[in-house]
Amino acid sequence: MDWLTTVDHKKIAILYLVAGGFFFGIGGIEALLIRVQLWKPMNTFVTAQQFNELITMHGTTMIFLGVMPIIFAIMNAVIPLQIGARDVAFPFLNSLGFWTFLFGGLLLNLSWFMGGAPDGGWTAYAPLSSTTYSTTHGVDFYTIGLQIAGLGTLIGGINFLATIITMRAPGMSFMRMPMFTWTTFVTSAMILFAFPAITVGLVLLSFDRILGANFFNVAGGGNPVLWQHIFWIFGHPEVYILILPAFGIISEVVSTFSRKRLFGYSSMVFATILIAFLGFMVWAHHMFTTGMGPVANALFAIATMLIAVPTGIKIFNWLFTMWGGQITFTTANLFAVGFIPTFVMGGVTGVMLGSAPADYQFHDTYFVVAHFHYVIVGGLVLGLFSGLHYWWPKMFGRVLNETLGKIEFWTFIIGFHLTFFLQHFLGLIGMQRRVYTYLPNQGFDMMNVLSTIGAFLMGVGVIVFLINVFVTARKPSGVENDPWGDGRTLEWAIPSPPPEYNFKQLPLVRGLDAFWKEKMAGNKEMTPAEPVGSIHMPSPTIIPFVMSVGLFIAGLGFMFTTDDFGNSFLNFMFNNYIVVIIGLAITFGSMIVHSLNDDPGWHIEPEEQGGKGVEA
Repeated sequence: MDWLTTVDHKKIAILYLVAGGFFFGIGGIEALLIRVQLWKPMNTFVTAQQFNELITMHGTTMIFLGVMPIIFAIMNAVIPLQIGARDVAFPFLNSLGFWTFLFGGLLLNLSWFMGGAPDGGWTAYAPLSSTTYSTTHGVDFYTIGLQIAGLGTLIGGINFLATIITMRAPGMSFMRMPMFTWTTFVTSAMILFAFPAITVGLVLLSFDRILGANFFNVAGGGNPVLWQHIFWIFGHPEVYILILPAFGIISEVVSTFSRKRLFGYSSMVFATILIAFLGFMVWAHHMFTTGMGPVANALFAIATMLIAVPTGIKIFNWLFTMWGGQITFTTANLFAVGFIPTFVMGGVTGVMLGSAPADYQFHDTYFVVAHFHYVIVGGLVLGLFSGLHYWWPKMFGRVLNETLGKIEFWTFIIGFHLTFFLQHFLGLIGMQRRVYTYLPNQGFDMMNVLSTIGAFLMGVGVIVFLINVFVTARKPSGVENDPWGDGRTLEWAIPSPPPEYNFKQLPLVRGLDAFWKEKMAGNKEMTPAEPVGSIHMPSPTIIPFVMSVGLFIAGLGFMFTTDDFGNSFLNFMFNNYIVVIIGLAITFGSMIVHSLNDDPGWHIEPEEQGGKGVEA
């Protein structure tokens, strides 16, 4: 019950981590099934239809339900601590964001058991996603599930914006915020502008499919290219929504384990803002072959090239941070250092794809698959592993085993390059994406075998990480405040794991790298900015959970409004929107209850402020 009702950002971080890990595992299994199908020509391991479902669900699950929540887990665990706050600005919304994400994700994955998963590719291009070509309810699960899950992401983004703007500790100006806080802040702003676009698109596609509208149906006056514009106006910023937090993590980790201040801090901040700004101006480079014409193609190509400039600034700043530093290669730092050349490779192929004439050749080949995975796996996933190893002691009070960590790093990164490096060449010699099989003797055979071996090596790396988590969890909790010895930011000034209230007294920030500055001045801990007093805490509540269950029921009901169940009671319940009304009644009823119930919260008195860790 404690976990169902919690509004504590540290516990919600753990919930996000467990749920994200679960979906990440599902997405990984789907990837391995794809690679097994492609390891030899004319393979019949899965059918063409199942293959389409696998590639659709792999992409959708990994991006929306796998890596996104793990990013949110790290943000939730770290941001309030880094800015010296006791919680996020809206603890209730924080809980609501998690539960809507979880139920949206569960709804999407129910499609496997309820008549077939979505099969139109993870981008769900019209007309492939119309009822003409996707006859099952698969795409309906996609549209409704992602709307509910996306609501959770949007709520989370707004919450982090409000938290960072209003809840920084005394003395922490914007230009004293840690780099990870900055990237979270910019990411949250991007979520605020990008997610409404995909929500609109998903609503229109739902209307087309369930209510017979014609937004994307040519015969009815609609336009299928409109879907591509709506999707990519969200989809390209989404790539930066994913990668910017990883940039923040790398900045923290490289700086800590080089025992040096981050080189060019202010240029990093402005580069982050510039990436976000340009990220909204390049979406149509996914659409060079749709016939937009040379002027549009040229403009989007130039904008795409431009975005490499602020990204390059970051790369050089990380290298200069390490230059002349006292580098220690912990597992966290290995992932961070491995991230840099890998991400550069992904960026270089991105610039290649940004050239419209070249894109005509590369488009819809495995070259694009290789590029995308170099950015998202070689960039984001390496960054997430780095962040998890780095902040694990802060979240759980235990340091992950370094030997297992290094085995995990080497198996994962070797497997990764083996899988995706070869796919560049597969694409260049003409292997198309999204094909479920291929003819022998075209030069594809050997590279596909090696790709599949690499994918299983990555799987081994993930399993080693899980073993590491399991082994570490059996040890007694309780490491020192700053287990790395070189922590620079505020989260390392308090116990690991933090007490429920985080900071007994809000800290006074006297410069960039606030904790490091106090250490250099000879202080063992932060100077408090307030006297010891009673701390106000928000009350736990079950309402976010109930609201999300309501949305889940309403979504499920809406999908089956036109079906014939062969059962008069079910037909009556679904075809008359009664299930939808019940679900929405649960959600809006919960909102009314929450609005009318004046909850004063509770207080932790000074005499109770001694214990370590949160009581679970």
